[in-house]
Amino acid sequence: VSAVTKVCNWETRDVNFDLIKVEGKPGGTLEETKLIHGIVIDKDFSHPQMTKEIRDAKLCILTCAFEPPKPKTKHKLDITSVEAYESLYAQEQEYFHTMIQQDSGANVVICQWGFDDEANHLLLQNHLPAVRWVGGVELELIAIATGGRIVPRFSELTADKLGHAGVVREVAFGTTKERMLVIEDCAKSDAITVLVRGGNKMIVEEAKRALHDAMCVTRNLIKNNRVVYGGGSAEISCAIAIRNHANQTTGIEQYAIRSFAEALEDIPMALAENAGLSPIDSLSAVRAQQIADNNPRLGIDCNQTGTFGTYMKEQHVFETLIGKQQQIQLATQVVRMILKIDDVMLEGSYA
Repeated sequence: VSAVTKVCNWETRDVNFDLIKVEGKPGGTLEETKLIHGIVIDKDFSHPQMTKEIRDAKLCILTCAFEPPKPKTKHKLDITSVEAYESLYAQEQEYFHTMIQQDSGANVVICQWGFDDEANHLLLQNHLPAVRWVGGVELELIAIATGGRIVPRFSELTADKLGHAGVVREVAFGTTKERMLVIEDCAKSDAITVLVRGGNKMIVEEAKRALHDAMCVTRNLIKNNRVVYGGGSAEISCAIAIRNHANQTTGIEQYAIRSFAEALEDIPMALAENAGLSPIDSLSAVRAQQIADNNPRLGIDCNQTGTFGTYMKEQHVFETLIGKQQQIQLATQVVRMILKIDDVMLEGSYA
């Protein structure tokens, strides 16, 4: 809820999920899952001796390689003497020094490509922490969060293109000391990250899927805060109303209307079956109770709690109205699309 409300646009009542990054790291417990007001990337600094925490960070975001440019030509250069090799090496060193000492004010380098060990040591000597092989999507998130601009050519780097963050730090997890980079207190505070922990990769992935579903529910409530009762109660009450409408309809259309009601009841029947209950008995009992009590809040007692088990308000089982509407509308559209198909061309039948 905190993640969704943080990035929500309350004027349009919409949520941009691109601003919420969900990262997972095995080796912990689900209780260690945390919300970070910034960006987390599954990378570490390019050299183990680089500073692990930088305050008031000014980030240089590069999509160009941190190395001397390679000429696009078929010609080659033959090195025939030690002096020629030393001259070439000195030229390369001078180019690296020019790149590193670029007067832009950056104190952290984020690069989409790699750089060799020579450049890495020069960055360390000049106290300039760097991160290499950062993905394009992560690079865009960092640029959005820090207010920086992605620089495609090193010659175009200026101070006004730098991103700003309160702190950039490297953190280690678990006994294996796997490391990740955390960029917090960004200039654009909308971008946030949920770091999911779990005992293994499968648990982490399942938790990420559950978290995405929960965020979608929160988004739906922001768009429309009306809810219906769950446990199949909404489908059963709708099916009862549709059957009443079918009884008042003459002609062959009433059979189609009744079929729609039966289709809605497949959902509570599936709930009952998954809970280990008799689908037909459970559905019949709840339907009869809804009609007798005129109470649309009654649903399938999946927890088998007894007396008030079918009363979804007491069970605190709710669904968003907008989500329920979309489910029924999408299912109806798919069926209509299938019914419009009047022929099927089998592979090879018209060859």
